[in-house]
Amino acid sequence: MLDRIARRLRREQRTARTRVALELVASVRAISRQANELESELRSLTMAYRPTLLAEQGLGVLTAATLIGRTAGAERFPTDAHFARHAGVAPIPVCSGRTERHRLHRGGDRQLNRALHVIAITRARIDPQTRQYLERKRAEGKGNREALRCLKRHLARRIHRLLSMPPVNTDRRTRIQLNSAISVPCLTY
Repeated sequence: MLDRIARRLRREQRTARTRVALELVASVRAISRQANELESELRSLTMAYRPTLLAEQGLGVLTAATLIGRTAGAERFPTDAHFARHAGVAPIPVCSGRTERHRLHRGGDRQLNRALHVIAITRARIDPQTRQYLERKRAEGKGNREALRCLKRHLARRIHRLLSMPPVNTDRRTRIQLNSAISVPCLTY
């Protein structure tokens, strides 16, 4: 797409507007190249530390890196309930009269919550088992939001289990590289 735009701009009359547009195309190319390099670096670091995360359906490199970086070692959470509470996906009971339900937790680590939300939405779109799970929750009388909350809690349990397994590579240098690479703010969301 960028090549097509650049060719068309080169055919245009040389004006300040054309020159600025060509410079923007060059900037987009440079930033895209840099983002791809960073993503490949994160992929190799994640594969060295937690390859099982990348094997999960609906979980990409950036999401896996976010999960690893934001948890700072899942061993510090004694149970998956603690991890879910930290991620902001633990259910909070809400009672009014005879109505008992649960609502979303508004606290916790918002970036970790967002990562779980991205996984949930992606899996709901492409995974038939996840769609069946959501349909089952809706059949139980839960709304779309409540069903999604249940799915995020289920995913938090699964992710905690994957992150709590002993790391494939216990090399301290790799862990430090991964944590420092992930702690840098990413502009490609």
